Amino acid sequence: MEQTVLSVRNLTTSFARDGLWQPVVRNLSFDIRPRETLAIVGESGSGKSVTALSIMRLLPPTNSRIAGSINLMGRDLLRLPDEEMRRVRGNEVAMIFQEPMTSLNPVLPVGFQIVEALMLHRGLTRVEAEAETVRLFDKVRIPAAKSRLGEYPHRFSGGMRQRVMIAMALACKPKLLIADEPTTALDVTIQAQTLELIKTLQAEEGMSVLFITHDMGVVAEIADRMLVMYHGDVVETGETAEVFRNPCKPYTRALLSAVPQLGSMTGRERPMRFPVVDIKTGEADTPVETPDTIAQADRPVLEVRGLTTRFDIRSGILRKPAGCVHAVENVSFSVQPGETLSLVGESGCGKSTTGRSILRLIEPRAGTILVEGTNILSSSARALSEARKKMQMIFQDPFASLNPRIKVGNAIAEPFLVNRMGTRAQARDKVADLLVRVGLKPEMASRYPHEFSGGQRQRICIARALAVEPKLIIADEAVSALDVSIKAQVVNLMLDLQASLGLAYLFISHDMAVVERLSHRVAVMYLGEMVEIGPRAAVFGNPQHPYTKRLLSAVPVPDPARRRMARSISNAEIKSPVRRLDYIPPVREYREVSAGHLVQSWGEEWAA
Repeated sequence: MEQTVLSVRNLTTSFARDGLWQPVVRNLSFDIRPRETLAIVGESGSGKSVTALSIMRLLPPTNSRIAGSINLMGRDLLRLPDEEMRRVRGNEVAMIFQEPMTSLNPVLPVGFQIVEALMLHRGLTRVEAEAETVRLFDKVRIPAAKSRLGEYPHRFSGGMRQRVMIAMALACKPKLLIADEPTTALDVTIQAQTLELIKTLQAEEGMSVLFITHDMGVVAEIADRMLVMYHGDVVETGETAEVFRNPCKPYTRALLSAVPQLGSMTGRERPMRFPVVDIKTGEADTPVETPDTIAQADRPVLEVRGLTTRFDIRSGILRKPAGCVHAVENVSFSVQPGETLSLVGESGCGKSTTGRSILRLIEPRAGTILVEGTNILSSSARALSEARKKMQMIFQDPFASLNPRIKVGNAIAEPFLVNRMGTRAQARDKVADLLVRVGLKPEMASRYPHEFSGGQRQRICIARALAVEPKLIIADEAVSALDVSIKAQVVNLMLDLQASLGLAYLFISHDMAVVERLSHRVAVMYLGEMVEIGPRAAVFGNPQHPYTKRLLSAVPVPDPARRRMARSISNAEIKSPVRRLDYIPPVREYREVSAGHLVQSWGEEWAA
């Protein structure tokens, strides 16, 4: 029988709290064989990352305690002296973390950081280490590898920074690679590139992989076997294909049913709620299409024409403009009352800048923004304040959006009171009503933000946005950071609120499967420009622009049967929107493919 690379038995990890040891991982056991990928799946707080940190012995010994056994190639890591464990890390076991920017030293060139590790762990000379670093950069498909050794982390895109981290992890040819949510914060195309890269390198290097994630689509894409965790306990384990085909436990069924699947809306005209699953029983309701919410109004609630937002790049002692970032370039669209228009694209394409420009949180250079017929770009401060009552924004990180020192009831009441919409007594009644409306309890108003989960905090941000009774909500990656089941709950809440209040949404996201579920229309952005816009069914069912096709083809499919299929993934970075000061953008032409479905004509850059 082939020897296991890693054998974990009865792993229990506890943290000290109020003088007592509280276990957060209980009696966890699993094996990883050579060249095998095991995925640990679960939501935030399930104990996935603590398991990985326990294996690496990276938890602080002052307030953590690890029991059980962790055998790596026959050696129990929990019994090794600290000096010996330091040699194991990197040499035999390597780890990739979720956020590469916090894992890389921002003041050191990326090449030096890998060269230093090679000289320390493998005893190479500087010349040998630099040559090996170039080879590693080539292996992880970093373009112009030799010329980028001297660049700093901030000069790399998110996907390229993650490639640097993978190169660093592979530097000492480990037997086991632990990847802790390495694709969660990445765009869909960069995520696809990273997954393909890990699979390719695993085949070339003969590594075993422990992959930690909450994304079932990623699990289906990469894992041979999977282990499902819930609140520190193992719920279910088995071959990935078998667990997907025949999940035994209610929680596993709940996780699988909450996964948005691209193509699930084929043949449906209107948005549809996600199925709600009882975690205890695994029983799911039957989701239905939302009612027709788009009102036949005389004018759109939002009309954007020729919106252009640029940022000067200044250099030299006098800080003179040396270039310009064309963040949003001549973008036009409208949103009807009760309609959801989604803006999709990769990081840096201008989605968030568009949303912030509409609210004038960023000042546009040119264009027209009409809110119920009023041009807010030429409005006075008072008129702008009145217009902002009709538009509210929900941001990606709910914890950063809430003041940690202010109770959530006061945070929700603040816009109501600032805009003088009622008395303090009326504000208290309004807060209680809004908390109920977003699925929370009125008595929760006296709590602080840290006392809520991520999904609950996002509900609080939605309640605060509703306090001034807006007509339009701009949701900027509002569900991107949430676990799959919490994401489904928040999307369902947004659809319910749209049906009951007639809200219009400008939904900004890179999650194509969620966008397909809740959108009436979809607009695709690339390098600040809109390359395709149309009804959701038309854009997803008949994509025309090569970039739209690339986005859709990169979405992970939660079907383990497709795991062995080779996918054609572009390794190209998104191009820079930085231009010379004298740059004149080309005049773009659009053709109408079908009713309301417009596509930008493209040139030689997309010919391949």
